[in-house]
Amino acid sequence: MALKVCVGEKLLGFELFGNAVGGERREGRSGFGKERVAVRRSGSRRGECRASAWPASDAFLQKVTQNGGARGGEGIHPPTQVKETENLGLQTQSSGRMEVSTRDMVSLHLPKPLSITELTLPPRETSDVRVAYQGVPGAYSEAAAAKAYPRCEAVPCEQFEAAFSAVELWLTDRAVLPIENSLGGSIHRNYDLLLRHRLHIVGEVQLGVHHCLMGIPGVKKEELRRVVSHPQALAQCEHTLTKLGVAREAVDDTAGAAQFVAAHNLRDTGAVASARAAEIYGLEILMDGIQDDPDNVTRFLMLAREPIIPRTDRKFKTSIVCTLNEEPGVLFKALSAFALRDINLTKMESRPQRKRPLRVVDDSLNGAAKYFDYLFFIDFEASMAEERAQNALSHLQEFATFLRVLGSYPIDTSPMRA
Repeated sequence: MALKVCVGEKLLGFELFGNAVGGERREGRSGFGKERVAVRRSGSRRGECRASAWPASDAFLQKVTQNGGARGGEGIHPPTQVKETENLGLQTQSSGRMEVSTRDMVSLHLPKPLSITELTLPPRETSDVRVAYQGVPGAYSEAAAAKAYPRCEAVPCEQFEAAFSAVELWLTDRAVLPIENSLGGSIHRNYDLLLRHRLHIVGEVQLGVHHCLMGIPGVKKEELRRVVSHPQALAQCEHTLTKLGVAREAVDDTAGAAQFVAAHNLRDTGAVASARAAEIYGLEILMDGIQDDPDNVTRFLMLAREPIIPRTDRKFKTSIVCTLNEEPGVLFKALSAFALRDINLTKMESRPQRKRPLRVVDDSLNGAAKYFDYLFFIDFEASMAEERAQNALSHLQEFATFLRVLGSYPIDTSPMRA
């Protein structure tokens, strides 16, 4: 993927209940080329790939000419010849332009996703913002990263935890991760990781999700025998896939499904992913907008090592996590801390505690009883710079055995787009 230039915002640190994470900022350099190469995709017209999609590096162009020289002594073949080099699928014509198949571009130019066991990145040219996301290029999380930080350098990660670790290890400046979907509900894994890692929520993004059914160019939808995608994407397209009568197979992410179909040239297999994923991996869109509900929206959180300073000049949202005492009506009392101050709650999610999943409570009739011990994740519409928010949390602490502010950040009020 291209190096996308983004003007980084200044990281400002302050402490919310002792949770601010300090540290020095480190800079580096990297080498990404800016040349362009022509791309031939089966079933489509020839065109030139924009630098923001697949820029050809100097190393790649050198590899091409070396490969051509090994076969015939010349990096560029004579005008009358059209010759394919081994393993690369590269062709040259009388115009002297090299043409590269889409799958070659996929394997040679798209960045390798970071894994939790191999968190390394080349240094960068500038100090601009790097944003980690889970998936491969073409994922909806990449689109959310671009909406949150236009022209940033998006860094793919294999797992959600790798994205958290990339920020903690100073490999990236931000992470953009999904937290809930209007159809599929909450992404519980990321709620658990928010508590495990010491990152701060510094913003949110709401992105409209627009699913497409795609396949190898030339294949018709009636020829498909199975469809692969993320489990939630498959569930969100239940009606369409049922009408097609195809088998469904779950993979880690939507764009990864498109990459899998393209890389293995699976003519009997389709993928459900974004239109951008079809463009990147050279697939043909067979059906557009196949989600069962057109109002399909995913909310993403932007995470950083340090919190931002909350303000009162625009709408802010604050996210907290807490555990409560065991007593009758304690949840009512906790919620009253916000209701008495006219603070609107936008989200409340409960998750069992992993370190202490059961709470033993004395029952006067039948002895001791065991109940799940829960963490409560709460979002409310107020800035931590407001006195009413500070008073609400002080009130909540009367009933809480644990309280942590995850972040106070601007509410996303921009129009949603797929």
